[in-house]
Amino acid sequence: MISAFIHGIILAFGLILPLGPQNVFVFTQGATQPRLFYALPIALVASLSDTLLILLAVLGVSVVVLSLPWVKTVLVVAGVLFLCYIGWITWKSDEETNGKSNNASNWSLKQKIMFTLSVSLLNPHAILDTIGVIGTSSLSYTGLDKVVFTLTCISVSWLWFFTLTVVGRLVGTFKHTRKMFNRVSAVIMWLSALYLVYNFTN
Repeated sequence: MISAFIHGIILAFGLILPLGPQNVFVFTQGATQPRLFYALPIALVASLSDTLLILLAVLGVSVVVLSLPWVKTVLVVAGVLFLCYIGWITWKSDEETNGKSNNASNWSLKQKIMFTLSVSLLNPHAILDTIGVIGTSSLSYTGLDKVVFTLTCISVSWLWFFTLTVVGRLVGTFKHTRKMFNRVSAVIMWLSALYLVYNFTN
């Protein structure tokens, strides 16, 4: 049980720490919202999305995906196009459109939730990592050990997203950070797309 707990912590942190579209958007919301309270729903949605992916992976979806090579190909192709598109949207989000700000911080709550769901559940890098790594790792455990491993991975995810939101809020108290966050976010998304292509072709 202890080994499953430690394994879950190390594995979950290893997968969630790299800056990807999901992490950047959660952080940016913490940094650009006028109050921390307004950014918390985004952290909640990201956490719930990761919980869903982890549960699906542990419950056996990993076996299906890993046994069908074409599924991975579809995920990668769709993911590259998706990341390029949301990168462009994020890059342009700080510009004025028809005299009205189009910044992500000014989106409605529904728009923010939908965007969070898209970068969480439609991001092939997150899907492949969760299913390919957490899903296959969970096959080493049974019974209570598997439950401990799964709950540990989920807990790390929740802790990370809410911490990221708070840190973003602290950093966001500095002026002139909004445009920088949007540009950095866009570049990271484009680099993620290139990374997907590199991994898939090597």
